[in-house]
Order: sequence, then structure tokens, then C-alpha cells
Amino acid sequence: MSSDSNTFPAHPLEGLLQSNRLPHIWCPGCGIGIVLGAYLRAITELKLDPKRLALVSGIGCTGRAAGYVSFDSFHTTHGRAIPLAMGIKLARPSMNVTVLSGDGDLFAIGGNHFIHAARRNLDILVICVNNFNYGMTGGQLGPTTPFSSKTTTTPYGNIEHPFNLPYLAAAAGATFVARWTVAHPFALVRSIKKTFNKRGFSFIEVIAPCITLYARYNRMGGPAKIMRYLRDNSVVKNSANVADIDIQLNERIVVGEFVNFERPEYISELYRIISANSGKDVRSLIDGGL
Repeated sequence: MSSDSNTFPAHPLEGLLQSNRLPHIWCPGCGIGIVLGAYLRAITELKLDPKRLALVSGIGCTGRAAGYVSFDSFHTTHGRAIPLAMGIKLARPSMNVTVLSGDGDLFAIGGNHFIHAARRNLDILVICVNNFNYGMTGGQLGPTTPFSSKTTTTPYGNIEHPFNLPYLAAAAGATFVARWTVAHPFALVRSIKKTFNKRGFSFIEVIAPCITLYARYNRMGGPAKIMRYLRDNSVVKNSANVADIDIQLNERIVVGEFVNFERPEYISELYRIISANSGKDVRSLIDGGL
């Protein structure tokens, strides 16, 4: 703290945050801030130009992240973050476009958009903060809620089988797929940096606690206990078979980088066709902007 008792040292990510909007809205112990911090640290370490960044989110707890960054960001309607991100990338192909949203927004309301963006190999990064429930609207069952776990709408235990998100992403065509927890922030930063250095549809799942609802209903304890659990009960298996990494209640979580390969990317192919049929070389716009 400085000599003025009413001022504090600048946040290390001050240049990328709207500090006037802090403190944030997230519950104490929530992991969304760690995920946002990892994303911003990756940007800082790569020295990316903020003028070429766009962060898109949907509705939900994670969706609030778009309001805390000081570069172009969009807080869209529920489930529609990926279509808006696609529109940005089509119009401004040199932009680094990231979707940061929750499991319900991306895989329930917006699930169809996700699979088709992956199928097209659209050049965006999608980061899903998976806290296993609809945290903002009351802790209801979601598409990733582990089998037999409890939520406000499954008080006797969930009888629906959840999505294995990395498996879904890989099957749909994603060219980079990873999973980490909020107890692995440095690994998360490294994976995010890799996605900025490749073209194609990248997906990173981040397991994060919902302290107020999911953790309470499943008697998981407070923030410190859950962070220790995520650290001690995660096993790193890079290149693991994504079909075998389902998340089960009270069982080990497989984390790591599972998929990383190259195939033709949608935006590059689109601009190649435009160039070939317009007589104008517009492919340079992918790197040089408009």
C-alpha cells in the first residue's frame, strides 16, 4: 500500500481490466476469476495487441467476464456467444476472438452452435468454465452435472448422463482440446498461449467450483478444501483418449492437452475462395486486418 491509505498498488493486469468495475460480482471462492486471470496473463505474456482482441460471452456467471476487460467485448444473449464470435471473425479475420462462457450457456442453450463451429473449424478459442450447474439462476441441473450428484432440481441425485466435453469437442472436429481445473492456472495459461499460435477451433474446459450452490448441495466443503481436492484428485494425461475421461462424482479428474492437429480452417478457406473469384488478393486481411 502507498503512503496514501486510500490507494492500493496497481493490479498487475491493470491495463487489460476495467478496474472501475471492481470488485467483481462473483461469489467468494468462485473460480471464474482465476480463469479470466489466466486468459489475461496469456495475452500479456504473448504481448498481443489489445486492439486485435475480442472477448465474447453469453449469459450466466461466467458471462460477466466480458464486462471486466478493457478491450472489445460482447455480453450476448443466452447461448449465442459463438454465432456472434463467428460474425466478428468473418468481418475482422485478423482479430483474436475468444468465447468465455459457462457449461449451460455453451452446451445446453448454445450446444448446436458449438458443434457446428467445431465442425467448420472456425478460428476461435472457446473456454468453458464448467461448474456442473446453472450457478446464476439457482443451481439447477445442467448438461455437465455428474451422474448421481445433487442440484436444486435433482435433490435425490442426477439420473441423466452428462456430456464428456472434450470428447464432444473432438468428435465435432475441434483441432485443439484440453481440460484443466482452476487449481492448474499455469498449465491453463500455457494451453491458452498455444491456441493463439495456431489456426482452427480450440476448446479448453476448466473445472471450477460453484461454492454457493453445487458444492453446498454435494457437501464438498469450502473454497480451500475444494481447491485441495482439485489439486490432489486430478491426474495429468496428455494425449489421453477423450472417450475415457468422463467426470464422475468423487472420482479422479483427467486433465491435460488431449488433441492438437491441423486441418483446413474456415476463415482461411473462405478468404481463399473470395480471392480466387474476385480478382482481388484479400487473403492478406487474415493477418493484416481491414
